[in-house]
Amino acid sequence: MKRAIIIAALALAAGCFDEPVPAYKTVPEGARLYLQERGLRNLSAQRGLLKPEIVDYVNLDRNELAEFPAELATLTGLKWLRLNYNRLSCLPQDLSSLANLRRIYLKGNRFSAVPEALKTLPSLTDVDLSKNPVSEVPQWLVDKKGLENVSFSETKVERLPDDLSGWTTLTSLQLGGLKMSAEEMARIRAALPKVTIVF
Repeated sequence: MKRAIIIAALALAAGCFDEPVPAYKTVPEGARLYLQERGLRNLSAQRGLLKPEIVDYVNLDRNELAEFPAELATLTGLKWLRLNYNRLSCLPQDLSSLANLRRIYLKGNRFSAVPEALKTLPSLTDVDLSKNPVSEVPQWLVDKKGLENVSFSETKVERLPDDLSGWTTLTSLQLGGLKMSAEEMARIRAALPKVTIVF
């Protein structure tokens, strides 16, 4: 037994069990853009950084964007987009060029309705519209295939659509801070028994 331990220790010291290359070292240069908290109103000065086929993550949290930057729609490899705490109230009607986008975070903006542009994002799994003045969750969002994590915390939503059967892949639903009745909460829990729901 002791001999086996010694052999294993020697093998480890010799590098036989080297760890694979850390994931962060395999990410192409320029794939992740961190542009948060820069007072940006547009991306005109950032165009040189926006490489359509390379960029897969953009963080634009806490800027002063009142309109969705048109440059973002050119990022065909984009998978994760953070636009939290800006001044956005709408998105372009068609974002189908972002066919690979999986996560879009729009927390703390000025959306009064769920943007219909989300319909045109075929790979979408995560949507965060918390802390927006949204008052209604449309049936088409429930019926949208592939959604896994959805947040409407601290919005004006008081009731979800009657038919929640479309959320077959949903794993997490954030509904904290809403003026929702106990009966509605019970209905939602009964309709989505396998989903982690936070009220």
